[in-house]
Amino acid sequence: RSRPEVPPCTPVLLSSGINAEYGVVVTEQYPKGLGGTCSELNIGHCKIKCPKTKFSMVIPDVQDYLNENGKRKSIILFGIEAHVCIQQTALDLLTLGYEVHVIVDACSSRTDTDRAFAFQRMRHAGVFLTTSESMILALAGGSDHPQFRALQKIIKTEAADTQLIQTLPISL
Repeated sequence: RSRPEVPPCTPVLLSSGINAEYGVVVTEQYPKGLGGTCSELNIGHCKIKCPKTKFSMVIPDVQDYLNENGKRKSIILFGIEAHVCIQQTALDLLTLGYEVHVIVDACSSRTDTDRAFAFQRMRHAGVFLTTSESMILALAGGSDHPQFRALQKIIKTEAADTQLIQTLPISL
C-alpha cells in the first residue's frame, strides 16, 4: 500500500456530527474472516451496520433502509477499496436512480493505479467526485448551521496530501 488503508479524513467525516442529521450506513466485507470496522472509526451513531460478502453495499438490508427513507435522492460514499466496493456500490446506486457523491480523499485502494482508474470510471458513469472538506461544508449549508464553529475547527486541521492531483487522470 502506498497510503494508509483508512485515510486520515475518514474519522473526521464520521465524527463531524453533521452525519447524524443524514444517517450513516456501514457495511463490512466478510467480518468473520476479514475483521470488523477498525476501532479508530466511531460508527456508534450509524443507522445500520451490516456484514456482506457481495462487493457492493447495495444488499437487502441497505436497500430496505433506503426504501424506508425514500425521500433521499443523493448518497455519499467513502471507504476502503475504491476500485472494488466503492465503485460497485456507486454503479449499483446509479442504476437505482440515486445521485452519487464519492469523497475521494476518504477512499483508499491497494494501489494508486486502482484508485485513480476507479475514480475515472465512476466519474464517467455520472458519479460526482468531491473532497471531505467540500462535502462537510455543503452539508452544513452555511455559517448559520448550529455546528458550523465545530465544523470549522475540524476542517482547519491540515489535510493529508492524497496525491490525487498526480495520479488522477483529470481533464479540465
